[in-house]
Amino acid sequence: MTRYRNLLLFVLLAAAWGSAFMAIKAGLAYIPPVLFAALRYDVAGILMLLYAFYVTDRPIPRGRAQWTVVAVGATLIIAGYHSLLFIGETDPAVTSAAAAVIVSLSPVLTTGFARLFLPDERLTIVGIAGLLLGLVGVVILSNPDPDNLLAGGAVAKLLIFGAATAFALGSVLTRRIDADLPIETMEAWSMMGGALIMHGISLGLGESPADAVWNLESLAALAYLALVASALGFLIYFDLLDRLGPIQINLVSYVAPVFAALAGWVVLTEVPTVYTVVGFLVIFVGFVLVKRRAVRAELPRIRRFVLRS
Repeated sequence: MTRYRNLLLFVLLAAAWGSAFMAIKAGLAYIPPVLFAALRYDVAGILMLLYAFYVTDRPIPRGRAQWTVVAVGATLIIAGYHSLLFIGETDPAVTSAAAAVIVSLSPVLTTGFARLFLPDERLTIVGIAGLLLGLVGVVILSNPDPDNLLAGGAVAKLLIFGAATAFALGSVLTRRIDADLPIETMEAWSMMGGALIMHGISLGLGESPADAVWNLESLAALAYLALVASALGFLIYFDLLDRLGPIQINLVSYVAPVFAALAGWVVLTEVPTVYTVVGFLVIFVGFVLVKRRAVRAELPRIRRFVLRS
């Protein structure tokens, strides 16, 4: 029964995080981008903090190392990632599926940064080839026009690539710092701090709450992102992380674009391009090359899990 539960939760997580790109796109029609991201984590941060108080005996960080981890998470994983992602998705040329595919590069970038900041771990020639292949996938997906590099959403896609880079770097740095902080506590305070940072960025960009249009669509998009994609999504993530481990959880990044494409097509009538599909496949091959040893070691377990399901 547990294996069916895990499979169902894995699909639900991929659906929640994949369809989030559609919800972002929908909400951006009514709410300024960085303000939208900040409001999302105002709500999600409070819910996650309540959850941290419920499940851990250390819901409040203590000491320099723990607050440093929170600061890195708030700055890079929450504020940096979501500010760039939301701004990038304002471009009409960027579909929900395209944004999800670019973000799926995060596991590849995470491995690259891990090798960079951990001198004992070096990328082999094959690993470097995998990392470069992932970058090639983003270029294919962006499909820049050599005569006009600012056209066709190329800049917006580069902003989303910057978001994936910020997320990957933040993930590595938070793991490198020896803080001994429960992940629920780190996520909760990072969300709260990231929301505050994004409110500051929003003000600096001249965004105003008065510019937001509140109607059924915008409220539904905000509620979906805060409650389903963030609060519920991270609850499922924490549960599966303990049960399946980081390798299988990484695969969510490669299932999410499928749900992003489906949600974008059904709700926003977005049609994925050939470049989106090819870019996704190239990025996935890059991931397999970079993580080939871990994937090879994990294959028997995944095979048994699928066959028994």
